[in-house]
Amino acid sequence: MAARAGNGQLASMDMESQNEENFTQFLESGIYVFEDSNAVFVDPVRVLNRSYNHFKVSPSVYYARFFESQRCNQDPRSATTSRKGKRKRKQIAGKPRALSERERIAEQRHLEARSFLLKAQESLQKSTALLDVLSNLRNDPSISTDCGVSTLSVVQQSFVELGQVWQVPLFEITLNVHVSGQTNEDKEQRVHPAFNNLIANETTDEAEAEFLNNHYIIPRESCFYMSDMGQIHSLVPADADSGFNLIVVDPPWENASAHQKSRYPTLPNRYFLSLPIIQLTHTEGALVALWVTNREKLRGFVERELFPAWGVSYAATFYWLKVKANGSLISDLDLFHHRPYESLILGYSHGKATKSDEQSNFRPVRDNYVIMSIPGDYSRKPPIAGMLKSLLLSWSDLLMEYVPGLRPARCIELFAREMIAGWVSWGNEPLHFQDCRFFLRR
Repeated sequence: MAARAGNGQLASMDMESQNEENFTQFLESGIYVFEDSNAVFVDPVRVLNRSYNHFKVSPSVYYARFFESQRCNQDPRSATTSRKGKRKRKQIAGKPRALSERERIAEQRHLEARSFLLKAQESLQKSTALLDVLSNLRNDPSISTDCGVSTLSVVQQSFVELGQVWQVPLFEITLNVHVSGQTNEDKEQRVHPAFNNLIANETTDEAEAEFLNNHYIIPRESCFYMSDMGQIHSLVPADADSGFNLIVVDPPWENASAHQKSRYPTLPNRYFLSLPIIQLTHTEGALVALWVTNREKLRGFVERELFPAWGVSYAATFYWLKVKANGSLISDLDLFHHRPYESLILGYSHGKATKSDEQSNFRPVRDNYVIMSIPGDYSRKPPIAGMLKSLLLSWSDLLMEYVPGLRPARCIELFAREMIAGWVSWGNEPLHFQDCRFFLRR
């Protein structure tokens, strides 16, 4: 009996020690691995900051959406309308309605995911030390109050609109880069065409860019190609050995909410069938990570049409569970049309890999993993690219070990709206979240 008690105490001490180690790693990397569930919590600001030496992402700007009190700024008339809308929805909800076949499939997917989503949230709510940090995420005393460049009189650029005007070939962007052997104050200016051109910061320090009187922060050892879909084939390497073995895709899916709020232009699903995933894939294959919403029509499209058109075989599904600073979900888990999670579907692009290569390179991926975080701006996903660059071994084991081919991996994000050190970012607004207003100087 005493031996059993002693073993129990040792197990408890080991668990406590592991939790302390995870917490220490979280403060450095922004990733907390839960030992009792198939889940991690991510602070995107800490993850993104690993790409910069002289700047940091502003936590107060990143987390403004879910830390600001919406009630204080709400128009009483809109509040009344909202209450009426809620009453109307309750009345509709009170009327039993037979689900369509597609809705039944969606509900079944939700029920299958529900238990491990709740388990992940339970793990978060039990981690009191982590919750204490979350309550103060917006206030980091180690960061100064500005990025060193005045942004008060500058309006954020709409790259989507600029990319559609006839002057596109005339737009230029200036990169101020640190050159080896020079001081931080002494920088070299490099001028490039802003659109339809691969622009690289090959230095080991971030670059500061200027475009139409706006300032942008470009991570070290990264590059971007800003264009519409008509130019994406320019990224296809001449030699498959120079292709990518990790491809993250965040398409602007058709979305009524995004359209109504004019957040960003969306595209019909059929447009994405033409993405040259096979041509972008490295000779030894690639792991493809695709962000999707919970619409069953979209999930069916990915499974029956999109992955087959891309030459991608399904591997696993991860979930992004959106939480508040107190560990609660941003909405009821069982809301039919506004569930507080999205999916990251993983698959393998085979490239020129043979069947024997597939058996050796393409490993089964751990399924149903849950990534928890407090959401940033509308449609801004957790920085999967930055997580993969984390030095935290547990996270690397989570996904990076499944990436086939060479090391370090060659990585690209399609439809990117921000950049990560070491990655290629393509889309019609990859500089959107690189605007200086999102950063603070260290």
